[in-house]
Amino acid sequence: MPPQPERASGPPRWAAVLNRISWTALPDAAPGRGVPLHSVIDLHKGLTGPVVLALMLALGVFTVPAWTYLALHGSYGVIWVIKDRTFPDRQWQRRVRWTGAVATWAFLSLYWIAPAILLLGTAGAVDLGAWDPAGPPWLAAAIALYALGLVLMVGADAQKNLTLAARSGREGGTGAGLITTGFFTRTRHPNYLGEMLIYGGFALVVDHWLPWAVLAGVWGLFFVPNMLAIDASLSRYPEHEAWRTRTGFLLPRIGGRGGAVDAGRERGDAPSGRSGTGPDTGPGP
Repeated sequence: MPPQPERASGPPRWAAVLNRISWTALPDAAPGRGVPLHSVIDLHKGLTGPVVLALMLALGVFTVPAWTYLALHGSYGVIWVIKDRTFPDRQWQRRVRWTGAVATWAFLSLYWIAPAILLLGTAGAVDLGAWDPAGPPWLAAAIALYALGLVLMVGADAQKNLTLAARSGREGGTGAGLITTGFFTRTRHPNYLGEMLIYGGFALVVDHWLPWAVLAGVWGLFFVPNMLAIDASLSRYPEHEAWRTRTGFLLPRIGGRGGAVDAGRERGDAPSGRSGTGPDTGPGP
């Protein structure tokens, strides 16, 4: 018989508060009402490419950094939609009230600040002082970060989804448990790391402090509390401590073997008892 889960320890108080606030902003709708959260996310991400291209045409900006940004962020939006339609994250399938949909759209629009800075600054529509967009070496670095981040984010989410489906398909299976192979061998949050590398690549193309400030706020106020909540949930498994010591919180730990992720979190199995409170199905919209 496999080891039985124990009572989970809680995340740090500050992380628990921030995590609760972020999820409280997305209240569930009454049955049959509201809007599917994934539809809001998919629409916004899918529109990123057309929005950036429209702004390029409106401002007459067709520089190498502009085209590079369009290719990276635009393709990411399409890939996200394909990912959601192929192996959807369960946390985004819930229906939320329209207030939650508006809050989600506003939050995602923070990511459009980067292309706005790049294109408006290049066109001279806003005064950015002595600013210049990234040159060839930084563009190359941005593309490399994007590619690596995309592999981590999509690969980790696909692994979790397929593992959960396989476990749930067994007789009496619930899908809960730890994943100890693949992308989770050396880091506990490869999908978050991938998402951070992706958006870090976008910010690198712009080469301005404002997109980095937006990312620092998103990562500090949303990503880190969510990751800490996930780690707290994982602590209910007897093998958690051994896994924690041989994996990195975010960056991969070199040396050692094995890793784990709680597939049960994909089913809203949060230790707080509230379904969907920080499940480890992805780093957020």
